[in-house]
Amino acid sequence: MSWIVLVVSGVLEAVWATALGRSDGFSRLGPSVVFGVALVASMGGLAYAMRELPVGTSYAVWVGIGAALTVTYAMLTGTETVSLVKILLVLGIVGCVVGLKLLH
Repeated sequence: MSWIVLVVSGVLEAVWATALGRSDGFSRLGPSVVFGVALVASMGGLAYAMRELPVGTSYAVWVGIGAALTVTYAMLTGTETVSLVKILLVLGIVGCVVGLKLLH
C-alpha cells in the first residue's frame, strides 16, 4: 500500500509544481488553490509512505516521478521545448525510479 500512496504522491507533486508555475506568484486564485491542495496531499502521502519505506528511497522515487511528469507535461503542452536528449534524460529518471523499486 505504501508504494501505491508514494506513486500517487509523486503524481500530485507534478500537479502542485505545474499549478505553482501557473499561479503567477499566487496572483491567480484557481492555480493557487490547486497548488495548496495538491501540496498538502502530496506531502501527506510522502509522509505516510515513509512510515514503511526508507526515507532516501521514498524521497528519490517521489521527486523522480514528480520531475519526470512535470517535464513531460510541459513538453506536451508546448511550454517547454521537446528534444531527443530531454526525452532520453526523462526516461533515465523513470528507469532509476523503477530500479529503486526493484531493489526494495
